[in-house]
Order: sequence, then structure tokens, then C-alpha cells
Amino acid sequence: RGRMSKPHIVALGGTSRPESATGRALAHCLALAEAKGARVTLLTGEAINFPHYELGCNTDDPRVAHFVSVLRDADGLIVGSPGYHGSLSGMVKNALDYAEQLRGDARPYFDGIPVGLVATAGGWQAAVSTLVALRTVIHALRGWPTPLGVAINTGPGTGDALAEASPQLGIMVDQILGFLRR
Repeated sequence: RGRMSKPHIVALGGTSRPESATGRALAHCLALAEAKGARVTLLTGEAINFPHYELGCNTDDPRVAHFVSVLRDADGLIVGSPGYHGSLSGMVKNALDYAEQLRGDARPYFDGIPVGLVATAGGWQAAVSTLVALRTVIHALRGWPTPLGVAINTGPGTGDALAEASPQLGIMVDQILGFLRR
């Protein structure tokens, strides 16, 4: 898309609970991006809680149509997932599966766009393995994961994990915006 004065950064993921740690981390990233001049859209909770994806089946769900439309308009993405049993949640994976509707576009899938990744979990092992799984899915969708992905341990005794991760989230957002300026 070339140089843009107000890039559109879309964050997607989280859980069906809008106040989830992942949803809060995504909202924090978007606030950082917006403060640096980006247009932002957050897709979490019911905005990504779709029927199970099935290749070749069309759905007339207006939420899916909106989701795909927003992805088409995105200049950069931030994808966040809670770690469920060492990997991304089914809800986040299912939403990402709907990116298949972008395969025939001039820009197929997430081709050539920067994608920041955030994984939250009640322990470092699950947070890091979820981050690796997210990176694998984004590579398959032709996205360009930022060099820094952020794993956040939200387990007991970790204090304010989001505040502690804020500097890393800021670096990741800067990497997305820097990629878009090039």
C-alpha cells in the first residue's frame, strides 16, 4: 500500500470475555498505535466468536462479513491468544481460519503486512508455546511477524503482568509502524 499517513492497525483475538488479559493487552497495543497516529480496530469477544470454519462452506453471518472486510482494510495486525493447553485458543484459530476468504484477493491472506503477536497464559511455558503456534499460523497466512512477539505470564503471583509487559508491547507496536513507514 506504500506510505500512509494513518495506517489501519487491527487487533484480533482474546476470549469471549472482553475483559480477558489478552483483550486488555490488545486494547493496550491499539492505544499505543493510536497515540502514534494510527487508525485502530479491536476485534475480540463476540466480534470473533464465529461458527466453526469449514472450507468451502459460505456463511451469511454478518459478523464474519465485517471481520473479513476489516482484515481486507488492515495495514498491520496484532493477533493475541490465551494459551490453552500449550497452544492458541480454538476461538482465535477459528477466526484466523476465516482469513481463507482472502485467498483470492489482490493481497492474499496477510501477504506483506506486519503482524505483532501476543500470547497470555498462566505460566511461561504455555505463553511461549502459544506464541510459537501463533507465529506458525501467521507464517502460513503469509504475514510478516514482528521480530519481537510478546509472551505474558498471567499466573498467580505475577503482579500486574500487563504493566510489566507494556515496554515490550510498545516495541512491538513500533516495529509494526516502522515496517509500514519503509
